[in-house]
Amino acid sequence: MILDSLKNIDVYKGVSPDIYAGLQFLQAATPDIELGEYPINENVKAIVSEYETIECFERGYEAHLHVIDIQYPVIGQERVKWSPIEGMNINIPYDEKKDRTFYKDPLPEGTHVDIGKGIFAIMFPQDGHSPQHYISKPERIKKITIKVSI
Repeated sequence: MILDSLKNIDVYKGVSPDIYAGLQFLQAATPDIELGEYPINENVKAIVSEYETIECFERGYEAHLHVIDIQYPVIGQERVKWSPIEGMNINIPYDEKKDRTFYKDPLPEGTHVDIGKGIFAIMFPQDGHSPQHYISKPERIKKITIKVSI
C-alpha cells in the first residue's frame, strides 16, 4: 500500500503511466463531480460514489486480483483498515465479475490510514483493505476510486 498527498503525484510519472493518469484525474476532480464511471484510458477508469461512513465494514478486507485501487474521498474523510492478505482467512469467496475476495482475521501488523483532504491510498493485490470506516463520527463522503488494470 502507498499513502501519499496529491501534491506529490509527479513522483509517480516514472512508476506507472496508468497510475499517474489516475492520480492526474484525482488532482483535477472537484467536489461537484457527478456520481458514475469515467473512462480515463484503456486500462484505467474512475468510479465516483457517495455513502455514509460506518463503524464496522461487515464484509471484511477486500482484495483484487486484476486491478490496483487508488482511493480518494473528494468530500470528507474515510478510515481504511489495512492488512496483508497472506495468512488471512476468506470471509466471502472470490467474485470473478467484481474481481474481489473479502478476507477476515487481519494480521497483527495490520493498521489503518485516513484518506481525504489531499491524501490518497493505492492498494495492490496483496493489500487487504476495509474501507468506509468513520474517523471520529459518521459522515457523508464522496469518494473516487480509480481502477487500474494489471
